[in-house]
Amino acid sequence: MTKTDGKARTLDDFAGVWALSRVISQDGMPPGQFIGTAIWAPHADGLAYVEEGTLTIRGQTPMAATRRYLWKPDLSVWFDDGRYFHTVPAQGGDTDHWCDPDDYRVHYDFADWPAFVVTWRVQGPRKSYTMTSRYSRV
Repeated sequence: MTKTDGKARTLDDFAGVWALSRVISQDGMPPGQFIGTAIWAPHADGLAYVEEGTLTIRGQTPMAATRRYLWKPDLSVWFDDGRYFHTVPAQGGDTDHWCDPDDYRVHYDFADWPAFVVTWRVQGPRKSYTMTSRYSRV
């Protein structure tokens, strides 16, 4: 069952600066943690998403990490090279992305809006991890 605050999200709901914390749990590997910010900023085609922060994996040197996407008004998410990624369910819920041979399944939880949680479960021949990201307004 999807937890939701009952409101369908629109692109404008995401605009601005968010604190981002992420936990990465990999089968047979030490856990990872990302702490940083996510910014949805105006772009000609929607909102440019940029996250920046520090990724720490137990036993390794912390490293700077960045991701970039384009979010369009229909809540479709695109890689920065123009390839389609997935579409965010406006009221929260499940969606997926197939990147042969890996299966990416994601759940958006908007129940505590304006904070929200995104959980990815990834399976493939050489991948098996869960990544839980928590966003809150700055």
